[in-house]
Amino acid sequence: MKMAAVSLLFVLLLQKSEAKVSSIIVFGDSSVDSGNNNYIPTVLKSNFKPYGRDFEGGKATGRFSNGRIATDYISEAFGLKPTIPAYLDPAYTIQDFATGVCFASAGTGNYDNATSKLLSVMPLWKEVEYYKEYQIRLRNYVGNHKANQLLREALYIISIGTNDFLENYYLLPHRRLEFSIEDYQQFLAGIAKQFVTQIYELGARKICLTGLPPMGCLPLERTTNLGKCIHTYNDVAVAFNGKLEGLVQSLNKDLSTMQLVLSAPYAVVYDIIQNPHAYGFEHSAKACCGSGRFEMSYLCDNHNPLTCSDATKYVFWDSFHPTDRTNAIVAQYVFNKFLAVFQ
Repeated sequence: MKMAAVSLLFVLLLQKSEAKVSSIIVFGDSSVDSGNNNYIPTVLKSNFKPYGRDFEGGKATGRFSNGRIATDYISEAFGLKPTIPAYLDPAYTIQDFATGVCFASAGTGNYDNATSKLLSVMPLWKEVEYYKEYQIRLRNYVGNHKANQLLREALYIISIGTNDFLENYYLLPHRRLEFSIEDYQQFLAGIAKQFVTQIYELGARKICLTGLPPMGCLPLERTTNLGKCIHTYNDVAVAFNGKLEGLVQSLNKDLSTMQLVLSAPYAVVYDIIQNPHAYGFEHSAKACCGSGRFEMSYLCDNHNPLTCSDATKYVFWDSFHPTDRTNAIVAQYVFNKFLAVFQ
């Protein structure tokens, strides 16, 4: 009976690999972490209520949302599973990871490893080490030929960068003493180039690099600016996204067998924030959890009496992260506008 089940799964994997996208493989930060931080010694966790209260079964999975995150919705849009499991979650096996796996770590060093040290989370290089381990496990599971095919047909989503600016550059003085903001953007773009090249050399051929959101309009930042967006931060996001666009064009020329796209959700997120009622929201300046101005992670807990009762009315769940409903809207926008080449 077990042999029959394994054979059936192998047939399903063969069928899935014939699709244009065989799986979703995720690198990044809290915007796409589906629970890896639950299993590392860091204070930056969300595996407790009210996080996950609108997730299936009301489970707090470690996603920084009341429900699903954008990569979950993208996976479902490609006809894959509706949620992407965290690689460090022992409840999942290589069978589960064969059609989608997340290596992201909330608060991670993103492009700048110095950022990850602030909260003792996984730096980007560690995410890559786990990916290499995953490759070995996948080859042992389905064989070299099949594994190479699955890895080649997978869509790699890289969602990183915001923490490098907000946690590292603007919050602490070290990088500001070392770099001007323009030089820091160039520094990060250079690391992004190295990272894309590295996973390309490891077999990635379909890659989506995600641009920065309007980070000056996050509730946490608005709290420090009398409730208004910090437009200098938004300007930096736009400028950095422009550098990433140039990087994408350059890498597509240099690595001709790779298909790299820049997903730029800045415009839709900014429009949602500025015109929440047009999208069916009532609140965009403050979040649902707590007072909606500064709470995140352990400051957003089930004992806070101020947390809203209906998160669908809010653009943001906590002071840094979108609600499930916002994630769904942004994911659909990204899927239709930027990921169409992979469909």
